[in-house]
Amino acid sequence: MGVRRGEVQILIDVLNTSMNGVKVTHLMYRTNLSYSTLRKYMSASLRQGLISKVSGSDGSVMYYTTDKGRLLLGRLKEVKLTLRV
Repeated sequence: MGVRRGEVQILIDVLNTSMNGVKVTHLMYRTNLSYSTLRKYMSASLRQGLISKVSGSDGSVMYYTTDKGRLLLGRLKEVKLTLRV
């Protein structure tokens, strides 16, 4: 059995995967999260302004990492790198 990811790593994965826009199903598979777990992180990220939701003319919904999310992602990666000893 592998090592479980923590909340920070999951947030990093969600923000990183949403960088160029992604549909929720693709995000779920690429981050290897259940729908209920992903929904928890998505609602928190949307509320905090880390991810934006964009509806297309065909009715599809895409999620993008915002500038604020990109800034946080960079800082989280720095912290992870710094803490590795």
